Amino acid sequence: MSFFDGFRLEYRDVGEVTLRVRHGGDGPPLVLLHGHPRTHATWHRVAGLLAPEHTVVCPDLRGYGQSTMPPTREDHAQSSKRAMAEDVVRLMHALGHERFGVVGHDRGSAVAYRLALDHPQAVSRLAVLDCIPIGEHLARADARFAQAWWHWFFFGQSEKPAERVITADPEAWYRNTDEHMGSEAHADLWRSLRNPDVVHGMVEDYRAGLTVDRAADDADRAAGRRIACPVLVGWSTLDDLEALYGDVVEIWRDWADDVRGVAIESGHHMAEERPDELAAALRSFFAAR
Repeated sequence: MSFFDGFRLEYRDVGEVTLRVRHGGDGPPLVLLHGHPRTHATWHRVAGLLAPEHTVVCPDLRGYGQSTMPPTREDHAQSSKRAMAEDVVRLMHALGHERFGVVGHDRGSAVAYRLALDHPQAVSRLAVLDCIPIGEHLARADARFAQAWWHWFFFGQSEKPAERVITADPEAWYRNTDEHMGSEAHADLWRSLRNPDVVHGMVEDYRAGLTVDRAADDADRAAGRRIACPVLVGWSTLDDLEALYGDVVEIWRDWADDVRGVAIESGHHMAEERPDELAAALRSFFAAR
């Protein structure tokens, strides 16, 4: 499949930041949000498969790829999922979409569910992939989580910043190949990973996760706020989310009333490894009424 064939590449000013975005296709709007350490290019095969039925919008999140980030704040709120969600709402409005479906993977899922909580009028349906809420991750953190996902805490601390370690040898830190993602997406990713400003932006995402993002999740739980729209929970069977948490659909039922699940036989980057299966699951969910 050609790399974003028929899609338009733009840089959109959405207030605090400028987002790099590709969009194309025809039909009900659907925004796809990537995770760490990817750029929007991770979606290129899935986007092409969805484009005949949806207007597909793929941005780089603030601080990632070629999107910008505001100056770093002491509380890391410039990289909060609330701020990123606001960026997406402004971007979609600028493209003419007041209400739309949202798909997030990994860190992009945290932006996606925050968007659904903060802007329920904008989100018609929500798909979260390889993710449970940040507050749930941290409330359930144990030795297994710390061993498997230790990078959350390495990135999250600031006394001995992770940026120095990563930028000293990004090839050693971010080991990936073009086997599944394709040469264009791989080259796009490495243009970002070798940029110290992007490394800082990605690390700040995790610092926000341990602070302001967790606080936002905990405040929503205390206030009884729930996700109003239907939710699809997807997970990679060859990754460790199910091993760590068991029934992830049940976890999400504490956050939304209408929740269904789908397992994708894949490693973590399912949009790259199993684009056909993922696109089929998304088409079915977002076509439902």
